[in-house]
Amino acid sequence: MELKRVVVTGLGALTPIGNTKDEFWNALIGGKSGAAPITYFDTEKFKTKFACELKNFEATDFLDRKEARKMDKFAQYAMVAADEAIADAKFNLDEVNKLRVGVIWGAGIGGLETFQDEVLNFASGDGSPRFNPFFIPKMIADIAPANISIKYGFMGPNYTTVSACASSANAMFDALNSIRLGHCDVIVTGGSEAAVTIAGMGGFNAMHALSTRNESPETASRPFDGSRDGFVLGEGAGAIVLEEYEHAKKRGAKIYAEFVGGGLSSDAYHMTAPHPDGIGVVAVMQNCLENAGLKPEDVDHINTHGTSTPLGDVAELKAISKVFGSHAKDININSTKSMTGHLLGAAGAIEAISVILAMEHGVVPPTINHTTVDENIDPELNLTLNKAQKRDVKVGMSNTFGFGGHNACVVFKRLD
Repeated sequence: MELKRVVVTGLGALTPIGNTKDEFWNALIGGKSGAAPITYFDTEKFKTKFACELKNFEATDFLDRKEARKMDKFAQYAMVAADEAIADAKFNLDEVNKLRVGVIWGAGIGGLETFQDEVLNFASGDGSPRFNPFFIPKMIADIAPANISIKYGFMGPNYTTVSACASSANAMFDALNSIRLGHCDVIVTGGSEAAVTIAGMGGFNAMHALSTRNESPETASRPFDGSRDGFVLGEGAGAIVLEEYEHAKKRGAKIYAEFVGGGLSSDAYHMTAPHPDGIGVVAVMQNCLENAGLKPEDVDHINTHGTSTPLGDVAELKAISKVFGSHAKDININSTKSMTGHLLGAAGAIEAISVILAMEHGVVPPTINHTTVDENIDPELNLTLNKAQKRDVKVGMSNTFGFGGHNACVVFKRLD
């Protein structure tokens, strides 16, 4: 069967460097770091005392107070980003066939703060099982797309993909295929996460996964730098409205880009460490190119997973060199995690939005905080270090990899 074409018609972003897609983009181009000392809880006894929290965000500025209380932060963030993306797509909601509009979301953890707080409350009590009646619905990862569909009456496919930090890229690929195959006309997709909590910071610290550069939080996320020492935890949400091309064209929608393909793979190697030869990463990018009908030399820009970990950054760049060969040095490679931190299950969506906006504006955001050369990294690769670079981006790719060896890759093309 002939696959339908899929385009991007709406974007929404709630991030540590901007609470709208425009704020997010301007901060990216300006090389702004979202890292700062944690304000949500006392970090005196924690090895890492900073993160990329949202700034100047109050859920009740966007949501009814009673409704907000029924949601964990990760679901609140999802609602805010989805609202922006749906508004940006400029639908006449009375004319949309809501049976053919779905919500496919990504979350690596879900309601971590809700779970943490309910357990702490129980442990500090007399042993009586007094739990909030909204405990379970606030915690489960699938509640974010459920809330979006309930608000707008979208009755198409509705679920959450969970594949650690690849979750929202998985969701986007599922959404792409659902429209390609003719099952839906429109899908709201993306991801959200809210893991800057006592349990989140404590757990990642116990794994030795986080940077401990407490004396300089704003420079701690430093992908590809020789002195990198771990990732910086972030939070937020990214939402993308995907639409069947003819459906979008018929209603005169603004089209940001065409979503031309994606790929999935597994390292099948280790719970947390990447395969040292990047075999799974090579496979996922090759799968993505094949799925999109593209050649390696078609790609202008790659937003890497690039978490600022000693092993992961090197493995990914080696994989890029293997897949793209001599063309690798002509690609603008970057890692926007240097500014946003790692949004876990929301990372794929936020980084895809960065790629789409780079395509629209002809500028690739920088990889900030680079001061020290890593001798294990090919010096001929253009890592877009420290300053944004002008680039006519016709094809842009985004990589996301999750604990457990889950790999996802998505690619977008400018619609001529």
